[in-house]
Amino acid sequence: MVIDVRPILHTPGKRLGFQFELDLSDLEFDGRNPLSRPVTVEGEVRNTADLLELALTARTTLDAACDRCGKAFPLEKEVPYRCMLAEELQNGESDEIVLLEDGKVDAGELARTAFILEMDSKTLCSEDCKGLCPRCGADLNLGPCSCKKEPDPRLAALASLLENK
Repeated sequence: MVIDVRPILHTPGKRLGFQFELDLSDLEFDGRNPLSRPVTVEGEVRNTADLLELALTARTTLDAACDRCGKAFPLEKEVPYRCMLAEELQNGESDEIVLLEDGKVDAGELARTAFILEMDSKTLCSEDCKGLCPRCGADLNLGPCSCKKEPDPRLAALASLLENK
């Protein structure tokens, strides 16, 4: 969504609000498409003493899967983003300043980039998720599995001493 900020560009104290939805369902993370619902973006551009500041929040509910037990669950995701807008850079480059093109800024592209960069590399259904048994695949959150625990092969000599008593 391209926003024309020219109406507030040289008027300190003015604000320009915006709201739109992004479709990020085509994005793939770890072989999954967790963004089946639209991402709602709300924000505003504010002129403070001839400085333009863009602030936005992108939010949605992800179709997540626990990295320990594999259980699917909904995960609320909210990503805030802020930057300064300028018609030209005064000195060098800055990651916090976005250049306007003909008095316009692509808030959709900024929100898309911010949301992608804030995606979690690991998701858990709960902090105390026990995961799956590495031998039989049983969900350890539902209770212990029936696998016989074998001693660590590095400690097998000690285990045989205990059995001989």
